[in-house]
Amino acid sequence: MSRPLNLPVAVSADWLREHRDQVVLVDSRWYLDGRSGREAYRAGHLPGAVHADVDTDLAAPASPGGGRHPLPSPTDFADALGRLGVGDDATVIVYDDAGGSVAARLVWMLRVLGTPAAFLDGGVQAWNGELEEGDVTPRPTHRTPLPWPADRVVHTDTVRAETADPAHLLLDARARGRYTGERPAPVDARAGHVPGARSAEWTGNLGDDGLLASPEILRERFAALGADSADTVTAYCGSGVTACHDLLALEHAGYPGARLYPGSWSRWGGDDALPVETGDPR
Repeated sequence: MSRPLNLPVAVSADWLREHRDQVVLVDSRWYLDGRSGREAYRAGHLPGAVHADVDTDLAAPASPGGGRHPLPSPTDFADALGRLGVGDDATVIVYDDAGGSVAARLVWMLRVLGTPAAFLDGGVQAWNGELEEGDVTPRPTHRTPLPWPADRVVHTDTVRAETADPAHLLLDARARGRYTGERPAPVDARAGHVPGARSAEWTGNLGDDGLLASPEILRERFAALGADSADTVTAYCGSGVTACHDLLALEHAGYPGARLYPGSWSRWGGDDALPVETGDPR
């Protein structure tokens, strides 16, 4: 399978039609409210797409020390990709129905391991062709396990050590009400955010048309949050899913190398020994 060169973080439906035979197409729909992403997939998905489950394919089992969606081990992730038909030489396009906020998880995981991957800008709603029902059975393939890059993943001890240092920018990709603590989600153990974190709700990465904003607009957004002067930029969310949308938007804006805190608020907020901040520090 040949790889399109210079794959951006997001591609259009027109691009996908032109390159459909060159990519593995993955439906990653998943819902925080408990709806079944797989049932949504079976009810109608882009032709030929396989389904990746956030809970089982893209995460290790939840735990107090790892949060709701820890990164899977390199071996488990490689096994899941192999079952989905994503080999070492694959180019992968992922979509959801939520502005790329879920698809971003798999896209980021693949890109940090060197696999060309992008999300479908506008998601399933941008596809004006026919949909396919039922399951697609992928042809299993070999996928070589690769370690998660140490410079792209941080853990709770690192986040805690950096909270008092302005050189380390921490971005919270959750809805603003969850960040301030005014409207926490039922899954949040406590209200608020990691002390010193800046609110960077993932929806702010989209334009009025629901598509990823231009690099220029996103660069202005993240510069205003302090990305220009920071030595490191780290993103978190509820459980390390929508934070990946911020990470891809940062890359799109010209800020490569931003880091993911996979445990996110499900890990930090679930530990009563860790400090919490509410309101808007600005």
